[in-house]
Amino acid sequence: MREHDRLYIGGELVAPAGTGTIDVVSPHTEEVIGRVPDATPADMDQAVAAAREAFDHGPWPRMAPAERAAVVARLTELYAERLGDLSELITAEMGSPITFSQLGQTGQAHAVYGYFAELGKGFAWEEERAGMFGPVTVRREPVGVVAAIVPWNVPQFIIALKLAPALIAGCTIVIKPAPETPLDGYVLGELLNEAGVPKGVVSIVAAGRETGEHLVRHPDVDKVAFTGSTAAGRRIGAICGEQLKRCTLELGGKSAAIILDDADLGATMGWLKMASLMNNGQACVAQTRVLASRTRYDEVVDALAETVGGMKVGDPADPATEIGPLVAKRQQERVEGYIRIGQEEGAKVALGGSGRPHDRGWYVTPTVFAGVTNDMRIAREEIFGPVLTVIPYEDEADAVRIANDSEYGLAGTVWTADNDHGLEIARQVRTGTYGVNMYMIEASSPFGGYKGSGVGRELGPEGLAAYLEYKSIARMG
Repeated sequence: MREHDRLYIGGELVAPAGTGTIDVVSPHTEEVIGRVPDATPADMDQAVAAAREAFDHGPWPRMAPAERAAVVARLTELYAERLGDLSELITAEMGSPITFSQLGQTGQAHAVYGYFAELGKGFAWEEERAGMFGPVTVRREPVGVVAAIVPWNVPQFIIALKLAPALIAGCTIVIKPAPETPLDGYVLGELLNEAGVPKGVVSIVAAGRETGEHLVRHPDVDKVAFTGSTAAGRRIGAICGEQLKRCTLELGGKSAAIILDDADLGATMGWLKMASLMNNGQACVAQTRVLASRTRYDEVVDALAETVGGMKVGDPADPATEIGPLVAKRQQERVEGYIRIGQEEGAKVALGGSGRPHDRGWYVTPTVFAGVTNDMRIAREEIFGPVLTVIPYEDEADAVRIANDSEYGLAGTVWTADNDHGLEIARQVRTGTYGVNMYMIEASSPFGGYKGSGVGRELGPEGLAAYLEYKSIARMG
């Protein structure tokens, strides 16, 4: 049981304005494992005031970029020392299998901090350009106070996507974790203090949706960085548009994995276990639409059902577990509802479809649907659980058409014996990230989506640019 009675505001533990609390419930045992204050709008006002003061008058934005990079580098070193603790904590909070927590939850976050620490050392903060009457200095300056809204599925990684570039840019930031996963933020707060981040620069304040919207609307917030559902992203985008506030939105996905006829099915299935079912299927980049040619359709369905059926479902703290529980009972019920919808739509259950693998915990039986057409709801809507659909295609052009026939455009893959041909396919699919015979999010390369999958990019130099304003200073030669 981990209990906190203070909020991390501006680098200090502060008594909350209200008396409400958030219970953290284990998805595996359904027992309360932690408790933290439920922040109120008044608490958010205090966090924003600290960030505003630190940005307008504090040392952080006025430090040399190399000094800020050195602090983030120190944070990276300290973070490495707490990887085990953070991984176990996230697994307890939201049910991520411990092997994925070590890789995708904290390992990836550590890589992001390290990448931006290096990028900040040599980044071109100013450059000279030729103008009509003389030289022009183009400056890159921090955007200001940032509000970061973070979901529960990969909390530390998504915090890093926003916190690392914001710090390097010289911004101050208020982070609102999801109420399902507030505990790991306290560990991060300890590390930020130990790394030497000045007071006021970072606040990590867990709260519900209404308090989160108060933060988004706050007049002293200059930029919003949000990761979550497309529906919530549309609302946040509308608020930011009304206020002419900068925003980055990383939203949902319904990504397609195109299996070409020359693909090695054994190798492909080995990768698809991660690409399609990482984090118990609770990943926006999950390859949940598997596209197979009619020539090999039955073979692909059988291979996928055998692969998913062989994955161990159970205690997420067990290193042998590959699929754990979903984050909450509401998520369990949502996913089971989609399984029923798929059956009502006429899809054929190739694996799973009913029953629960455990009596206790928010588990869902991993399910593979065959006989799926791309107009079915299970092929169009983000389910966010261990449910896969296999859709037939006529030829490669049809496969690309189906892949692109989606509201979303976040990720995708193609599986083939010919990497060069795979690259040709990749160029035709309208999606922000793509993999040929693999799928990875690379810290050095922009991450984000087309269409309903979001606005803007994170990671890479493009991710740093999202926290900068550009200023042109022209002068007579």
